[in-house]
Amino acid sequence: MNKPNELINEKSPYLLQHAHNPVDWFPWGEEAFDKAKKENKPVFLSIGYSTCRWCHNMKRESFEDEEIASILNENFVSVKVDREELPHVDTVYMSVCEALTGQGGWPLTVFLTPDKIPFFAGTYFPKESVRGHIGLKDLLQKVTEKWQTDKEDLIDKGKEITEALSPHLNEVKEGLIDEKAIEKGYQELEKRFDEKYGGFSKSPKFPMPATLMFLLRYNVKFDNEDINCDVMIHRTLGGMYRGGLFDHLGGGFYRYSVDNKWLVPHFEKMLYDNVMLTLGYLEAYQWSKKELYKEVADTTLQFIEREMLSDEGTFYTAIDAESEGEEGKFYLWSYDEIIDILGDKEGKEFNEVYGVTKKGNFEGKNILNRLEENKTENTDNIKSNLKNDLDNEAQIRRKYQRAINKLFEKRKERIPPETDDKILTSLNSLAVVCFSRAARVFDDSRYLSISRTALHFILKNLRRQKDGRVLARYRDGEAAFLGNLEDYAYLSWGLLEFYQASFEKKYLNIALDIVMQAENLFRDDEKQAFYKYGNDAGELFARPIEIFDGSTPSGNSVMLYVYLKLSNLIEAREKKENLEQKAENLIKACAGSVNESPAFSAFFLTGAMMFLKPPLKVNIHDGSGKSEVVWSFVNEVDSYFIPDVLINLSDFDEDEKNKDKDKEKEKVTAEVCDHISCKGKVDKPEELEKILFTR
Repeated sequence: MNKPNELINEKSPYLLQHAHNPVDWFPWGEEAFDKAKKENKPVFLSIGYSTCRWCHNMKRESFEDEEIASILNENFVSVKVDREELPHVDTVYMSVCEALTGQGGWPLTVFLTPDKIPFFAGTYFPKESVRGHIGLKDLLQKVTEKWQTDKEDLIDKGKEITEALSPHLNEVKEGLIDEKAIEKGYQELEKRFDEKYGGFSKSPKFPMPATLMFLLRYNVKFDNEDINCDVMIHRTLGGMYRGGLFDHLGGGFYRYSVDNKWLVPHFEKMLYDNVMLTLGYLEAYQWSKKELYKEVADTTLQFIEREMLSDEGTFYTAIDAESEGEEGKFYLWSYDEIIDILGDKEGKEFNEVYGVTKKGNFEGKNILNRLEENKTENTDNIKSNLKNDLDNEAQIRRKYQRAINKLFEKRKERIPPETDDKILTSLNSLAVVCFSRAARVFDDSRYLSISRTALHFILKNLRRQKDGRVLARYRDGEAAFLGNLEDYAYLSWGLLEFYQASFEKKYLNIALDIVMQAENLFRDDEKQAFYKYGNDAGELFARPIEIFDGSTPSGNSVMLYVYLKLSNLIEAREKKENLEQKAENLIKACAGSVNESPAFSAFFLTGAMMFLKPPLKVNIHDGSGKSEVVWSFVNEVDSYFIPDVLINLSDFDEDEKNKDKDKEKEKVTAEVCDHISCKGKVDKPEELEKILFTR
């Protein structure tokens, strides 16, 4: 093993993977850039994350290679960054790669001046040049020669790149979002929709939970009667389940599908995909009452709890795609393996039902799937048939549950993939959102307890004691790195979701404090939008403002959502109006940009819908203090999909409380209010439905 480099003192599993490379790596920091200035060398910046397949490949091919290491050590200062610890660094330099090459990805490879100015960028490079694709060895030699003979040209090129790119990274266009803009977003999604397999792209095909959450709200809030909206939701959720994207044995979803029918996944499992997809399936279950959606959500929650929950009650970041150096090896099956485990009769039947053949569907092995059972093509009543197919899928899963359990237990004997066990504030906050919502939908106090433990850990260990500054990462007893906008936005969202599941008002107050600190650190008072990283985090050549949503929603999208939820939950009128105004300002600041590509801003549009059509508020009055009857009312509300409904518990006057306790049930009433007026009170939970859905 090589002598360790400077990464040996880091906590990131990704950086530690490279700590014994022969490359003299440095972590991101002034020490590396001071060294580059002193020695007059360019900086070789490599950005990735621990479960990234092509990062593994580049590590094996190049960064463990003595020849490449010799070139790097002699001519460059090499810096390695975990994108999950320093997402703002990744965002800024990824924008350079996308501008220069038209695409991005990891590992991200960037060449910088000692002043952090980029002059060349790409993604994965093989060691040797092949078929017109330059290899890393030749690239390093070319950059070295250019730096030694014409350094000023590279510096000038870097300045040209940053001067051209910088204004666009923090540019937002003002405008207006009205119902027409929401409709445009829906129509864009219709055009992008894959009618056969679901989803909103060809291949690779990524799960986009925020898009489904938008469609569910659009369907309800706009009284949508377009059958295609239902079809888009059902076919996408059903398609992701049927394909290989879903782990049919252990639960949970892989990162994305490399093909258009969700069959062949990239096998890494990310916390953010699984909590966001669970949110989507939970809402779809409330909306449709389809048992399959309930089963998928619950199975995924069980997977997260089993494999991604630490002893401290926090959530790990990701599980690798590789085991024993092979992509997907842990999850794949041969035809005969299954026969050996289940027996001839049951095994053959299972293989037929789950698409397992002797030839295999992935490199001679099999990814379990249910794709051949999609029978809704070319039917007159697509919507009805889709729903029937979903019912059939739930029945199939129940029928083969014993076989699934048996195979799952056998799979546990294999060597599992590595887990990135660092604790990220942003992703743990999304997990709090997810488990808090699950506690409500399933009326399950255990899920609320899981949420509480994770939230308490964040508040205790990932806020700086002296000033409450949120930090981004915790591992091995160390909290580090200043939190970015997503850390603040997701934590605020998590606090609000936990409050709506527990009704403990201190969490509402903490959420308000987090939002106020986010404004001080990230908000541009002139633009009224939020920067990616704080005003205390040092400077790169640009300070981006992100509004487009990906696998997770952007910080600005979530801040809009949080503003509107807070404004409807908080009691002080002055604070309420202030929050509403800030939400309106944020919409106006970003609307022009959102309107240009609304399909890429699904979660922002979700917030805009909440602004245009404020959510219902259910006021439950309880003179006895959170009695069993109160929770019956709460559970009744939570059994329906009512977009972003807000529940408020309030007490009667003291004289009401002092009346005969035997009349406790008579003391509990509920009323439903929209933004204009309140409807009559009811004193029985079963009577809530008629006023919840009466317009």
